Order: sequence, then structure tokens, then C-alpha cells
Amino acid sequence: MPFGNPIRTRSDRVAALELPPGTWERVWAILRGRDTLARIGLILLSSVAICVVIEAWNPPFKYRTGYTPSHNIIARVNFTNPNPEATKLAQLRARSQVRYVYAQDAAPLQQLRARLRNTILELTAAAELKDVDPQIWKQFQLPAPADKTQSTEKPPEEQFQEFRSEFTGTDKIERLEQILAVVLGPYEQRGLIDKLPQEPGEGNQDEIRVHPVGQAEPPQTVKVKVVDVLLGDGTAIRDNLRNHFDNKDIADRLFAWLRPQLVPTLKIDMEETSQAIKKAVGDVAPVKDPYPAGATLAEAGKPLEPDQIHLLRLEYASVLAERPMYQKITRAVAMTVMIFTALVLCGIYMRFRHGGPLAAGLTRQIVILFVAVGTVALARWISTDRWRGEILPLLLFGMTTAIVYRPVFALLLTGVLSLIIVMALGQGLPELILLMGVATTAILNLGRIRTRSKLIFVGLFAGGVAFLMSVGLGLIDDQPFDLILMSHSAIVGLWTLTAGFVMTGLLPFIEHMFGILTDLSLLELGDVSHPLLQEMVRRAPSTYNHSITVGSIAEAAADTIGARGLLCRVGAYFHDIGKMLKPGYFIENQGPDEDNRHESLVPAMSTLVIIAHIKDGSDLARQHHLPQPIVDMIAQHHGTQLVEYFFDRAQQQSDPQNGEVDESNFRYPGPKPQTKEAAVLMLADAVESASRTLVDPAPARIESLVCELAEHRLDDGQFDESGLTLRELRAIERSLVMSLTSIYHGRIKYPEQKTA
Repeated sequence: MPFGNPIRTRSDRVAALELPPGTWERVWAILRGRDTLARIGLILLSSVAICVVIEAWNPPFKYRTGYTPSHNIIARVNFTNPNPEATKLAQLRARSQVRYVYAQDAAPLQQLRARLRNTILELTAAAELKDVDPQIWKQFQLPAPADKTQSTEKPPEEQFQEFRSEFTGTDKIERLEQILAVVLGPYEQRGLIDKLPQEPGEGNQDEIRVHPVGQAEPPQTVKVKVVDVLLGDGTAIRDNLRNHFDNKDIADRLFAWLRPQLVPTLKIDMEETSQAIKKAVGDVAPVKDPYPAGATLAEAGKPLEPDQIHLLRLEYASVLAERPMYQKITRAVAMTVMIFTALVLCGIYMRFRHGGPLAAGLTRQIVILFVAVGTVALARWISTDRWRGEILPLLLFGMTTAIVYRPVFALLLTGVLSLIIVMALGQGLPELILLMGVATTAILNLGRIRTRSKLIFVGLFAGGVAFLMSVGLGLIDDQPFDLILMSHSAIVGLWTLTAGFVMTGLLPFIEHMFGILTDLSLLELGDVSHPLLQEMVRRAPSTYNHSITVGSIAEAAADTIGARGLLCRVGAYFHDIGKMLKPGYFIENQGPDEDNRHESLVPAMSTLVIIAHIKDGSDLARQHHLPQPIVDMIAQHHGTQLVEYFFDRAQQQSDPQNGEVDESNFRYPGPKPQTKEAAVLMLADAVESASRTLVDPAPARIESLVCELAEHRLDDGQFDESGLTLRELRAIERSLVMSLTSIYHGRIKYPEQKTA
């Protein structure tokens, strides 16, 4: 049995050699990460949401009022155009044919027949005319003939006896009742009316529908000719009576009594009539004008009018209706893949080229994707022919992204959204150039916002650029140089100017939502009348003076490397506010005759007291609602440095038998500076404090001190996470040396004034 390590052959050694992973292996390792998959999932979800917002499965409608096409626009499919005027005329015709509904009350005619029978019985009961009430007999008198010279009128008594003999006897009364039933019976069913209550042209003038009064719902109506119910002069009733009597005078006397007694028995039923009218109008099919495929909808060289836009929209809707489902699915998938790819490329660029807060956490990515989807939705909604304001949400998004992140990322993502919006609206290259050009102008001129009017001036300048670009691109697109082009260009300029005003109002909400600080907010926050700074003046005046000095030199150093000097200055004002709670434990606040309180404390306890000002300062900042970047600078301005003085004392006082002193107990909790501004503040705080200990602050000594402190923190790894380069570190050192030299420059010694 062999002992020791087995002898490996050359093949074993070659097989055991592990080479660094290749490019595709590294990419695959990154893609398999949970964080990467989550980010890709968010981008995919946002891409789908954008496609839903813009209805990516259908091609967009691209025409707008005032646009002058370069060629005739031809109908692609057959379609129809509703004709409201013709439909209204058809409805009026249908309304005029509606038979109005009337309710018939037969009781008055039935009572009239009974009253006539009773009156005649009263007349036949009298033997002579003198026994009859004159008023009753008068009702049966015939009208005087027009030509009295040819009158053969009989004496009254003879007339009465003739009339009386006609109805004397039971059989004759029964015959009278039968005749009246035949004459008035049809009117009891159909009804009587003096005239139609409806105006001429309203409803059917030839026929009506009648139903008895009190009939159960819905009433059963019968169709009746109007001529059969119009009473008129009663000629039809008189002629019918004459047909039943041999003696025409008898029939005329009966009619003379009946005619004044006849009253209308028909009453219009408005509820049933309204329902009939409504049904008739509703049954009218809309009248549509046909447009065959190939018909010219708009001529080349003529601006599109609203009527033509209406026709084009109808033709567009017909085209969409005939699109098969597979075309819709294919287009939606293609649009989703395109948008997803563009957003992924933006994310890759920011991750590997710039990093920053967007690549650090998912929260920022969720917010920016949500805002992007909202921007596309608002742009599509406000891009209607009436408003044409799609540039407004795009500019707001671009300026917000530039303020929150970086101009380069704002330009990149705004370009992607411009492309999506142009595709969603069906516009061409001129619209894309316009949106991207105006957005680029606004983003590049944004810079640092130090005044409230800055955004308004940016909007004003970008609005002028938008107007000129809109006019120029319109001319390139063969649009005539007329009032229409100028007015549309002015609308684009006004929307751009509006974006500046809207952004001014939204700025505080954007800062709060994204946890950022603009220079404008920093200027307001850096006011020395802030309650925390005033309290520090009262409790720890030397710490306050130290903070003011640190702010001045840190701002100059940050400006040297292109960082935010104003953020460094304001952060320096608040970086030591935690010392207010125990000012006597810090050397700058101890008087010359005051005992050092740390002499009575063990080094570990002194270290805890010193380190506590970081946590106390962060808590005070949060209680007074200071922005998160300021809180971060308070927590990071010492990083994880070692409290060397008390660590050395602890080592001197420690017993070697108990082991070495744990260095981690004497370090600040951190974190290390995460930004260049926090790194500048750390170094400025250190050199300002150390320079106070110099007996002779000559420039050479100051330079040596600054370099020593910077190298010590560099070696300690305090700048590893700040993104600071060695070149920038050297520039910071030079700036700090210049600032401290100007503070501690030599002064002429004047001779003491002699007393008289």
C-alpha cells in the first residue's frame, strides 16, 4: 500500500488547472443572480404595461387636423359614414307616420240614445202641441230654408202630429232604438272627435288607433280612419238617419236634436302615443353613406379638415375590425420585445458604465419604471388632435430623471420614451427629432437648480427651440409655410414653456419622493438660522465655528473635482450636531481652565462617548426632518476610522496577560463614505481639526499635514466605496492646502501702543 501523496501525471495536472471564467460565463453568472432576474422581470412587466397603454396590437391613427398630405389618401377597405341629417329626416318621417293612440269613452253616446228615446216618449204622451214644453219641441225644429219664397212649410200643429204619429206605439219606439243603435253604434266603438289635437305633420293624419277607456294594460287598440271619427257638420249621421226613414223630415228632426248633443268621446293617450313614437323612431336604422375601397378620402396638397379626419377615423376603425387575430398578436409581441430590449440596454449601460443609486437597489428601478409607464400613458392621452401635448409629459420625465439621476441617463431613457411615443402616435421621423431635440435642450440646460426661476427660464429657452424646430421640420416634411404651421409650432412651444412652470411646482414633491436635494433646497437648508444650527451656537459654539470652517473648505475642494460643493457645505454645517448633547466631552468646547472629563473615564468609555455623536447626530437630523443625503453624510463623515488616541491609551493601560486590545471596539460604526461628497467632508473635517494643533501653521507644514491625513485614510480603506480616484484625491489635497493656508496666513505684528 503506497504512502504519502499519490503521484499525479501531467494530464491530471492539466485537467486540474482552472482558468478564469470567460465573458459568456460571467454574463451567465450575472443573469442567474436573483437580483438580476428581479430587475429583468420588472422591465418585462413595464414593457407589457406600456404595450397595453399604447394598444400595441393595433397600428396607430397618424393623421391630425391641418396636416397637408403629399399624396392622395385612398380608402383601404369598404366602410360607411353615418349621415346624421338623413337619419334625422328618416326619423321625422317615421314620427309623422305614427298613429296616435286615443281612449274611447262610449258612455256619452249611450246616454244620448237613452235621452233621445225618453224625450220622444214625452212628446208622444201629449195629445196636442200646446201640451208640450216649447223648449223641448224647439230642439226638433228644422232650420229655415234659405229661399223662403219657395217654402212649403206645414203648420206647427200638423208638423207635431206627423212627428208624434211616427213614434207612437211600442213597436215604433223599439224600431227607433234599433235605428239609433245602427247609426250611433259605430261611433260608440270608434269614437267621435271634433278635430285632431296633433299639429299638421305630427303623426299620421289619416289613421289613429283607439282603445276603450279603462282597458287593462297593455290596451288592445284598433286602427281607425280619421274620417270615420271626425264629427264635422254631422252629414254622415244625417244621411244614415235618412236611409232608415221614409219621411226625410223625421230624420232631419232627429238629427236637429242630436247634432247639438254630440260631444267628442276620444281623448288622446299621451303615454301610449309617446311609446309608439319612441318605438317608431328607435326602429329607424341610421342612414349611412357608403365609401368603397379605393375612394379618395383626402387630396394631396390640401390641409386635412375635421370632416376628413372623421372619415379617416371611420376608415381606420374599419381596417382594425378586419385585422385577423394573428396580426394583432404578432404586432403586440414585436412591440413588447422591442421596448423590453431598449429598456434592458438602458439598464445595462447604467449598470456597467455609471452604476449609482439606480443600480444599487430595486426601489429606485421600480419608481423610475412606474414613472416611465405613466409618462407614456399621459403622453398618449394628451396627444389628441385637440391638445397635441405629448411633449409635456416627456419633458417632465426628462427633467425629473436629470435631477434625480444624471443627465446622461436622462438623455438615454428620454430617447427611448420618445421613440415609444412616436410609434404609439404613428408619427414619423420629424416628430421623433422634435421630441428628442427639445428634451435634450431642456436636460442639458438644466444644470444645478439654485434659483426658483431656473426651471422657468429652461422652459422658455426650450420653448423657443421647440418653435423653431417645429417650423423647420414642418418645412422639411413639405408642409406649407402658413398660419396652420405657425399655430401648431406655437402650441408645441407653449407646452414646452408650460413644462418649466409645472416642473417648478413639482420640484418639492420630486425631492421628497426620490430623497434628493437640489441646490435650491440646499441653499434654503444651509441658512444659519436653522433651529439646529442656532441650538449648536448656544450649546457648542466652538463646534459650530469648526463646522462653518469645514463647510467653506469642503465646498471649495468638492468644486475642484466637479462634485457638489454646496452639498458638502451644507452637510458640513450639520455633520457634528450630535456633539450638542455632550459638548463638554469634546476638546474644542473645553475651556482653558476646565479639566478634561476623559481623565476620569477608561478609554473604552471615552470612545463610546466620542463615537455616540454620530448616532446622536443622525437621530437629531431625522427628528428635524433633514433630507436623507444630509443624514447619510452625518453617519459617514468618520467612516470606520479608529479612535487612535483612546486606542493607544487602552493599549498602554492594558495588561499583557489579558491579551491584546480589540481594535474593533475603538472604531466608528460607519459606513464608509459612499459618495465623493462624503469623502471630501471626511478629509476636510480631519484636516481642519488637526490644523488647529499646529504651533506654526506654515504652508509647508499644512501641506505635510494634509498629505499625511489623506494617505492615512487612503491606506485605511476609508475611500474605497466613495468612487474617489487618486487624481481627484490629489486635487482635493491641493484645494485643502490652499484653503487652510489662506485661513492661517501670516500677519504683520504691530508695536504695542504706548500709554501717555
